[in-house]
Amino acid sequence: MTGETKRFPALRRRLPGRPAVLGERDFRWFFVGYATSLVGSSMAPVAVAFAVLGGGGGGTELGWVMAARILPIVLVMLFGGVVADRLGSRRVMLAAEVLRCAVQGVFAVLLLTGHARLWAMVALVAVWGLGEGVFLPSLGALVPALVRREERLPDANTLLGLARSVSTVAGPALAGVITAGYGSGAVLAIDAVTYGVGAFALARLSVAPPGSGEKAGATAGRKAAAGDREDSMLADLRNGWSAFRSRRWLWVTTVQMGLFNLLVWAPFLVLGPLTAQRELGGARAWGLVMGVYGIGAVLGGLLMLGRRPGRPLAVATVATLGWALPSASLAAGLPLGWTVAAALVAGSGSAVCGSLYESTLQRWVPTEVLARVTAFGGLGAFVLGPLGLAAAGPLADRVGVAAVLAFGAGWQLLAAAAVLAVRAVRRRGWDWEPAADAEVVADAEVVAPARSAAGAG
Repeated sequence: MTGETKRFPALRRRLPGRPAVLGERDFRWFFVGYATSLVGSSMAPVAVAFAVLGGGGGGTELGWVMAARILPIVLVMLFGGVVADRLGSRRVMLAAEVLRCAVQGVFAVLLLTGHARLWAMVALVAVWGLGEGVFLPSLGALVPALVRREERLPDANTLLGLARSVSTVAGPALAGVITAGYGSGAVLAIDAVTYGVGAFALARLSVAPPGSGEKAGATAGRKAAAGDREDSMLADLRNGWSAFRSRRWLWVTTVQMGLFNLLVWAPFLVLGPLTAQRELGGARAWGLVMGVYGIGAVLGGLLMLGRRPGRPLAVATVATLGWALPSASLAAGLPLGWTVAAALVAGSGSAVCGSLYESTLQRWVPTEVLARVTAFGGLGAFVLGPLGLAAAGPLADRVGVAAVLAFGAGWQLLAAAAVLAVRAVRRRGWDWEPAADAEVVADAEVVAPARSAAGAG
């Protein structure tokens, strides 16, 4: 991107002691609230599943409830990005936390009083999904506003990734214990409280509202030149799409992630438990695999603290090679120990890739369109996932479980190699980008100037 100033240097050493970003008041408040909310969010799916099954439902009913959560996320994600860029990420996230707190509180009351019917569960989970759909694109746009010293931004993303990794390990385990002892309603009551903590933390932030500051004034001038048509929601979406597609590295990596979820991760999630049941010892073996995957993500996040590779997207793409290993191990019929080791490597790669990708996105995408660009990226990455989940079982019945898993592993290796062959990915650094990619972005921003908003507030 032409005319940008440096945000942070390409440091390569490990920072000693506590990460300096935790010394920033706004980030510290947000980190505590977000981490607390994540624990509750990771507990809730276990409780909801057992609430459906305990109410007499089976696999079909559970599928309805799961779909009721996922579908709204996909449908409203783009809308959430537009609203976040208009109103400010903090405001949108605060509203989403309050909504989810209320939903889970109502859900808990229905379960604890014995009045939870299937239709009510589907409706509540759908509203829960709406909250998530507007929260997710706002998150990526808020983080840069919380970190006043921009060289600390990568560590901020790494710490948030660590919180997600820890929650995926601790949340389900806690939910299982609490559900067994006190029921699903107790878990959802706790989840409602954690959303309340997240909302309180967001309310404490002192983030500038949209429309303030010099940068907002500059983009406001571009908006005035573009005319009143720029005020429409459709125009906001068009400008966000223009910002997304003009960055070759961004849409290439999004396509990679979308096909990964379709061809690798979805079959692994469906066929992995089946393989574990048949060959590795059942649910305990599968729980070990997924638990070690989470541990790997924690270790990968710890590894990334204070480390800044000169070419972050290249390193992130290399890290995705590890995602092929668990599927390959299952396809080859290797002993459980090999699959566990493969999950450890894959989890570490996930943390490394996520941290570097988020930091690169926040570094190179203008603040005023960051939520919309994040929404397009998230939609592209996850929209094919449900199709993969639905197709994995029938396809395995036709060609065999090992063939589907092996194809996914092979695809992941080829996809990573293809992405690394793209110069805009391979050569992008923290503080510069390949000239050809910069020219494309500059041309797109002249044709479709972005609507003004100061990012998060």
